[in-house]
Amino acid sequence: MAATKRKRGGLAVQAKKPKRNERDAEPPAKSRATAEEVEEERNRIPGPVCKGKWKNKERILIFSSRGINFRTRHLMQDLRRLMPHSKADTKMDRKDKLFVINKVCEMKNCNKCIYFEAKKKQELYMWLSDSPHGPSAKFLVQNIHTLAELKMTGNCLKGSRLLLSFDLAFDELPHYALLKEFLIQIFSTPWYHPKSQPFVDHVFTFTILDNRIWFRKFQIIEEDAALVEIGPRFVLNLIKIFQGNMHRRVIRSITAAKYKEKQQVKYVQKLRKKELKTLLPHDPTADVFVRPAEEKPIEIQWVNPEPKVDLKARKKRIYKRQRKMKQRIDRGKTK
Repeated sequence: MAATKRKRGGLAVQAKKPKRNERDAEPPAKSRATAEEVEEERNRIPGPVCKGKWKNKERILIFSSRGINFRTRHLMQDLRRLMPHSKADTKMDRKDKLFVINKVCEMKNCNKCIYFEAKKKQELYMWLSDSPHGPSAKFLVQNIHTLAELKMTGNCLKGSRLLLSFDLAFDELPHYALLKEFLIQIFSTPWYHPKSQPFVDHVFTFTILDNRIWFRKFQIIEEDAALVEIGPRFVLNLIKIFQGNMHRRVIRSITAAKYKEKQQVKYVQKLRKKELKTLLPHDPTADVFVRPAEEKPIEIQWVNPEPKVDLKARKKRIYKRQRKMKQRIDRGKTK
């Protein structure tokens, strides 16, 4: 029986139990983590990158001008899915000038931009720019194939990290080396981004062929590290590289092959117009096989020809008669 204390009223109150020490409050030794569990925790794969610190705050703004077709719209959506650090915005009006993009990037808190510009609903241009100071590059986009169109067997998880593979030709010329660094900053996923995953399962490849940059995306298969294409596909034909953001001094100007051909055709046409037309001498043998036309006898018409019947005028007269007859009949009925 526990000891009790009595008060003046005669009521018995149970005495308080003594407090346990900190050592007594600890759980028993059986509930403690064993050495094996500690080793498992050490060897365990880390969770999402939220445990690390997100330092590289690269954000890419992907949007377009008005007048793009459905294929360009699907390509934009595919790029936004592939890049977890991207942002979207509404379409820009055609009347707005390109330096307005700096303000849009500042409002969206983005420091890089991919802008699709459509002209005449036929040609598509891609601008890659570093906001607000530059540099920037303008490309002509060709041979677009989206994810929905290709239907390849490859697949990758949304938000997973990627590898960037570049052709050796990027290190040969200085303007290609600049574009290589530019593409790395735009397409690479920042470390510890909140929307990214901590594993790598696909590759972006950039190859140079026929003075064009060919873009492909492949899945990495875990078993034998083979590659399976996923999509999308497109080809970038470099036109100009600017020192600033879509303006200022031109660092490198490479006109696309399509425009080179147009300029050459126009130049040849001008030369042909300026050339004097050479008059060839008359060839006497050219009239050997020419037969003279048969002479028709001259006929003099003494009688006036019969007038032609005007069918339209005859129909009008008939309709007028019919109307008058109907009016007369209606009047007789009313009387």
